[in-house]
Amino acid sequence: MPENKIHHAEVEVLGTPKIPSPLPFDIFTPEESKVTVPVDHDSEKDHPENFVYYSLNAAGPRDNIYFDPSKTKCAIATCGGLCPGINDVIRAIVMEAYYQYGMTSILGIRFGLEGFIPKFGHEVWELTPDTVADIHEFGGTILGSSRGPQPPEEIVDALERMNINILFLIGGDGTMKAASAIAEEVVKRQLKISIIGIPKTIDNDINFVSRTFGFDTAVTKATEAIRCAHTEALGAPNGIGMVKFMGRESGFIAAEAALALKEVNIVLIPEKPFELEGKNGLLQYLDRRLQQRGHAVIVVAEGAGQDIYRREYQDSLEKGNTDASGNPILGDICSLLQDRIKDYFKQKDLPITLKFIDPSYIIRSIPANSTDRIYCGFLGQNAVHAAMSGKTNMVVSKQQDQFVYLPLNFVIQGRKKIDTKSNYWRAVLESTGQPISLQD
Repeated sequence: MPENKIHHAEVEVLGTPKIPSPLPFDIFTPEESKVTVPVDHDSEKDHPENFVYYSLNAAGPRDNIYFDPSKTKCAIATCGGLCPGINDVIRAIVMEAYYQYGMTSILGIRFGLEGFIPKFGHEVWELTPDTVADIHEFGGTILGSSRGPQPPEEIVDALERMNINILFLIGGDGTMKAASAIAEEVVKRQLKISIIGIPKTIDNDINFVSRTFGFDTAVTKATEAIRCAHTEALGAPNGIGMVKFMGRESGFIAAEAALALKEVNIVLIPEKPFELEGKNGLLQYLDRRLQQRGHAVIVVAEGAGQDIYRREYQDSLEKGNTDASGNPILGDICSLLQDRIKDYFKQKDLPITLKFIDPSYIIRSIPANSTDRIYCGFLGQNAVHAAMSGKTNMVVSKQQDQFVYLPLNFVIQGRKKIDTKSNYWRAVLESTGQPISLQD
């Protein structure tokens, strides 16, 4: 491809690595090793001229490192909502830093970014292979988590007080923005502190990250809820099973679970508007489905239909309101759907049985499956490799089956969303049988 079509995404470094790596393996990734990936910035797929190509730093250990392991102290913090695999990433970082690099000072910061702020009074844990040996067997995070911004100046104050050289931040979009602000403050003070992000979100909606850890586990667990909803729907005349999944702005869990288990008849996601009324609206289509098959399964991402909710309940939800993490406050679309579905069929004098299942907090709290555990291991190891070689203001990602290092500003530019004109969404429609649009 022409060189002028390639954008080079170089990761920042603290200085020239001059210390020979202590790793016992003679397998290193050359610093000049790159991975070129295409990114489509157009809604129409399958047109190569729409692609922009990015040349990214290949992940992996370097033959020379920047930090002296015997004199290096690192810290790990986990932020935001829970997700399968967080403990696996923590464990991978500790094991890699301790056993492979010989770093013995590893701190666990309790309850996210709050753990850096003195007024909260959270203790700091020493992490060793013994303390993390079995944590991958459990969901959640042993360090605890919190939401909400904290002043980057106070966080960097804490990093200086504790003589921390490397900070690993595990979190989603808000956490990566915080990591970027911390890295900016570090540069302002001319400090040599490495800031490494490991993207985490169960919604799989982080920009430039092909698949976030925990997503595979979430989809696997989600299919169990769909199977139960299908069983309930079959168990009564005109039975309807409705399942709610996480997905504030992106409906990847809902879509992927529908593809994994072909029992779903309607998928509602934030990226695809729909209407309740009208000949092509949701209620009329559901009516036709029940007449034809006698049952239906509806999967709803939590961020779907928010325009409908605001129209129905204008006083209870103002557009633009956000929670402590900066996420939009959502209306309970599933309660609205249940009420409207019941009213619609009551007016038609058609008895229905509607069962609602919300497995969201079960899904996000379970341990990671084997696929995600392997993935988390690679993320943790490559995060340590990046930090020890002096890289900073970056995240570890995976593109085209290769692990890469990305500048932090790549992942905080926006949310990844389902392209409803893509082959992926077409496959979802083919699986469910629902029409292209549930609107007039």
